[in-house]
Amino acid sequence: MDKKLLIKYVDVDICQQEVVVLENVQLEIHSSEFVYLLGRVGSGKTSLLKSIYHDLPILSGVAGVLGYDLRELKMSEVPFLRRKIGIVFQDFQLLTDRTVNDNLDFVLRATGWKDPEAIKEQIDSVLGQVGMSKKGNKMPHQLSGGEQQRIVIARALLNSPEIILADEPTGNLDPETGNELVELLYNIRLSGTTVIMATHNLSWLDKFPGRVIRCEDDKLWEVDSIDYKDKQKLQKSLLEPDEN
Repeated sequence: MDKKLLIKYVDVDICQQEVVVLENVQLEIHSSEFVYLLGRVGSGKTSLLKSIYHDLPILSGVAGVLGYDLRELKMSEVPFLRRKIGIVFQDFQLLTDRTVNDNLDFVLRATGWKDPEAIKEQIDSVLGQVGMSKKGNKMPHQLSGGEQQRIVIARALLNSPEIILADEPTGNLDPETGNELVELLYNIRLSGTTVIMATHNLSWLDKFPGRVIRCEDDKLWEVDSIDYKDKQKLQKSLLEPDEN
């Protein structure tokens, strides 16, 4: 069975405040893929992710995401695109004044859900998916960093997205907790959801194989394979800030 084409960029320039951060981007991503987006801090990883959910404009080229033409997308259509995309931030961005259940309830109601019973069932379902079934009545500050990130993943799953974008999701976590989170995202991919994870940590590649796309020097390209003897050198370079 052919995989569905979800993202197609042809000759795309991505800009931040009129400065080109990635130029001439060629990219195709299909359903059920697990994609690593590798690059230093400042290399354009976050800008690429933001362009996918239309938080940064695309001013040139052809850009299609989930059937939407990003060059022609009206502001009224943006919420419908974003409902098909789950976003996992490094810094959680949970509402700190309400419980986990109320955080998730807020998102569902904001995206058009009205039936209280359906809302409760969906919240229970996504919390179960991330192993947080018993945490619904907790406040965010009562949870560990790893637990908060699981809730963020649950939030990203609420509208059964076709794509999850994870921007350095393990950046604030210890290695063991980070490993658990990447494994969780990897297993979500097995259910058919495409996961694109921005990272500068190469250690995940051995345990959780996937496509590798690199950001460097304002360019984006696919890495077919990473030779083990070069991995240590590459890891060191990824931890250095981008000079551009």
